[in-house]
Amino acid sequence: MSLKTKLVLAITSLVFLTTTVLSLVYMSQLLQAVVNQSYETNVIVAQEVWYALQQALENGLRNDAITPGDKAQLRNLVADAIRKDESLNGAMNSALRYSPTIYDVSIGDTDDRALLTTRAGGQDQPLPIRENYETLRDSNAVELLKAVFGPIKVYDVIIPLQRNGEPFATVRVGVRSSLLRTQYEPLARRTLTLMSLALVISLVIAFFLANLALRPIEELNLQLDYWTPLAEDPPAEEQRFDTVAKVSNKIERIGQRMRNVEEVFSALKENLDQVLGNLQDGLMLFTADGRTVLVSDAVARFLGVNRNELLNLQAKEIFDRSTVLGRLIREAWDAGMSLVKEEVTIEAGNRIEVSLDFIHDDGTRGGLGALLTLHDVESVQVIESELELSRRLSAIGRLTSGVGHEVKNPINAIVVHLELLKTKLGNAAAPAVRHLDVIDSEIHRLDRVVQTLVDFSRPVEVRLIEYDLRDVVSDIVALSAEEMSMRNVHLTSYLPPYPVPVKIDVDLLKQALLNVMQNGAQSMPEGGNLQIRLLEEGKLGIIEIKDEGTGISQELRDKIFDLYFTTKREGSGIGLAMTYRILQLHHGSIDVQSEVGRGSVFQLRIPLSATDRGRRHPQPTALERTKGFKE
Repeated sequence: MSLKTKLVLAITSLVFLTTTVLSLVYMSQLLQAVVNQSYETNVIVAQEVWYALQQALENGLRNDAITPGDKAQLRNLVADAIRKDESLNGAMNSALRYSPTIYDVSIGDTDDRALLTTRAGGQDQPLPIRENYETLRDSNAVELLKAVFGPIKVYDVIIPLQRNGEPFATVRVGVRSSLLRTQYEPLARRTLTLMSLALVISLVIAFFLANLALRPIEELNLQLDYWTPLAEDPPAEEQRFDTVAKVSNKIERIGQRMRNVEEVFSALKENLDQVLGNLQDGLMLFTADGRTVLVSDAVARFLGVNRNELLNLQAKEIFDRSTVLGRLIREAWDAGMSLVKEEVTIEAGNRIEVSLDFIHDDGTRGGLGALLTLHDVESVQVIESELELSRRLSAIGRLTSGVGHEVKNPINAIVVHLELLKTKLGNAAAPAVRHLDVIDSEIHRLDRVVQTLVDFSRPVEVRLIEYDLRDVVSDIVALSAEEMSMRNVHLTSYLPPYPVPVKIDVDLLKQALLNVMQNGAQSMPEGGNLQIRLLEEGKLGIIEIKDEGTGISQELRDKIFDLYFTTKREGSGIGLAMTYRILQLHHGSIDVQSEVGRGSVFQLRIPLSATDRGRRHPQPTALERTKGFKE
């Protein structure tokens, strides 16, 4: 059997299967519609009987005196009233006579005994227990087919009647499944006839359309010969295949060639994207007409615009002459002059080196395009400074680890022998014991110092969770309020009205924040203002702590994060070093600006965790930031 014949049979079979499935779905929907229509009709009938029952009770019990609490008397009066009411009996009989699916109509009391029913001999007899019609209505297609075409069952449509907020009577309309089947079968037969005819017609049309659609394959086979080299002609045994097989083989060979080219292109593109993503410098490649075709991720740091928004834009659309950077680039671009590491200070105060190189072709001006490079001078200096500080902390960590290990054991031995010496001396040498107590106290202090060294050099297990930085600041402010008040320090805080989500180890970050706050409070021995402000800046959440202390000189500023470096008499030199380490563990940073006699400002920077971070909420303006803080 040829592949062409197989394709024709496959298409025909697919049409047959699709038509059959659609036919079955339509039949099930038709059955569902019949059941729903019967349910709605019978609900209306039950409501009419319910209304007639209410009228019969009002008319029949109007002049009767009912003994309170006598349920038997009440039931007899109710039964007598509704059985004598012609309107109610007429409504029940007409419903039974004219509705095609109703089997019986009954009115039951609270004990499910018939007060009035259309079933012969059913008065005052227990009503049969039946399933609610709603269960049949809510069944799926398979359950509906089993119920309608299976054993005969009767379902009830039930509407209760209440008196003084309590059940009094129920109206029950019985629907027999065989009556539903009788109503559904004529519709099903007509539908099956039409669907059979449609199926036959669709199969015939599908067969001819399949043959018609496959006719252009021969022409396609001839056209593919143009794209398939003679050297790649199939062997002689393959030439015996039909036209479809030949076309398939040729497309497979062409596709293999395209996949090879695509793999090479994808590898080159992936390598290029990886290189551009790791670059700290911003790179922009322009075509001859001034449109961008390549932008590195770092450009967003310089221009504040996502790289995808810059693609296919012209240089004049990207750079605005109202800015220092834009004016420099536009003037050089319009004049066709190259820039070689031209240093410029932008509005934010950052120093940037700008290089603009025009790519010429055969000596023509601006022939192929241009390459723009943006280099952040200050960022490189900051990175170098942080690397140097990290190197020093790493060296301190290795040193403290070795010192802690070597000193700990001798200290333990000294403590043991000191206790033995105290025991041997007893109370006989009181002056000597006093000196031994001093030695013991100093050894324990030395042990605490060594333990601090060991703890600082030990790896820290960071448990990161999603958390709102506002809660961290609020908790620390509440925790420190009492202590700050005792130091005569007025503590204020500013928190934005929107969440600042980060992934942090809450306990570690609270410890880092508390260390900086205590450092600021200690720098104000006479008291003063300690201000905490939470901000967002790009992809970072910033906790800013400002004090009015003595300040830090320029020569000491680079040493304050070194372990055991301190200028305070009661200071340990551990707090800021531990804070720096905690910020490193969170991929953040800490920066300090200080002026002697005016105070210091510490900024703890932590990466935000939200994907749409940075511009989710309006940022406070510079004027708003200088107006004060939220308590």
